[in-house]
Amino acid sequence: MAHTVDTDRVPARRDFIVLTASVFVAIGGAAALWPFVAQMNPNRGTPPREVADVDLAPIRLGQTITVMWRRLPIFIRKRTQAEVELARGTPLGDLPDRLARNEMLPEKALAHDSNRTIEGHDNWLVVVGVCTHLGCLLMSRQPETTVATDEGWFCPCHASRFDLSGRVRSGPARTNLPVPPYRFLSETKIRIG
Repeated sequence: MAHTVDTDRVPARRDFIVLTASVFVAIGGAAALWPFVAQMNPNRGTPPREVADVDLAPIRLGQTITVMWRRLPIFIRKRTQAEVELARGTPLGDLPDRLARNEMLPEKALAHDSNRTIEGHDNWLVVVGVCTHLGCLLMSRQPETTVATDEGWFCPCHASRFDLSGRVRSGPARTNLPVPPYRFLSETKIRIG
């Protein structure tokens, strides 16, 4: 009895083995390249480079609103003339932190109220709304009590107090609220970032 080879089945079986091996090579190559591709993504710890446009028109005199920027609460306050005058009248020697902490100014700029606002827009104050002691979210004072107490915000966690310019006045916090970079796009619109 002669042994015959079925020529139709052998190539089909060989093709299947080659195809299967090719798929495994492709999957292995993709798995080997994945770490190189993944390392090109931005670090999760890096804050996103973003901007926030804010319409100021609905904000009432003496009101503070909160917007989010880079996962931080930003307080925007439309200060009354009395609040501006009170903030401008505070002697620098009365402040625990004498630095402006304004990202738009040199690091050693002093904490005068004029260094914490934009010239020509003195009634608008923009600050990060997180206590500089341990990072608690600050609470706004009611407009009727701000001028009487000279406080714009207080920390419900450890009782730090901040004035109407976002400067620390008392409590365990030792630094002023930071002023994020921002600019006016129009009289009623700002861009933070």
